[in-house]
Amino acid sequence: MAELVLTERDGAVAVVLLNRPDALNALSDELMDELVSTLTELDRDESVRAIVLGGNERAFAAGADIGELAQASAIDLYYQRRVERWDAIRGLWTPLVAAVSGFCLGGGCELAMSCDLIIASETAEFGQPETGLGIIPGAGGTQRLTRAVGKALAMDVILSGRRLSAREALQAGLVSRVVAREAWLEEAKRVAREIGEKGPIATRLAKESVDRAYETTLSAGVEAERRALYLAFASEDAREGLQAFTEKRKPEFNGR
Repeated sequence: MAELVLTERDGAVAVVLLNRPDALNALSDELMDELVSTLTELDRDESVRAIVLGGNERAFAAGADIGELAQASAIDLYYQRRVERWDAIRGLWTPLVAAVSGFCLGGGCELAMSCDLIIASETAEFGQPETGLGIIPGAGGTQRLTRAVGKALAMDVILSGRRLSAREALQAGLVSRVVAREAWLEEAKRVAREIGEKGPIATRLAKESVDRAYETTLSAGVEAERRALYLAFASEDAREGLQAFTEKRKPEFNGR
């Protein structure tokens, strides 16, 4: 059987691609288990400083595996902890860049939103069509989409089934960059390489601080940021980065 998740390395960047092309990368339990296992293993590898998560040109992921969902009961979903897999991905330390081309719907859109930033092809389409099946987004879609694009647009997407084009998603604040059809993966790799060149302790602490801003009050977020700054400043990387700047050379970060 073909691997459901393909992995390659490009220096300090790991590239992880969903590989169910015949099903538009529908997120089956088996695929999600393999994806979480792969990403968790990469997250523990100190030589990996950024991860790109993508699908293929036609689809990032068109949603959950509806065949599986149709056979499941509410108790099955509860005991299988199906949607908690998205939380596990959101909790990774290593910066995660979504490379989105084509369909990014339902659980696929929730998966992209679980990443730290989204690079979208001009062909990308984002949506949460679950109400058309008699259910609702259950892996963070009602919460993360609302925080990303605001209540009015989130209501439209979730209740009516409206899909957002890449340009609409960029304008609304859901994606970071939109690129040409053929550049979706290479641009995501380029961004990941730029992240990987920065101090790994600093990027992880900055990621945590931005997430805190997303989830808490301003005063609590500023306090968390301040503590993260002190921790970053105590690292060897901070000494190296500041010294390299004064010496007009490129820093050599070691994650310490």
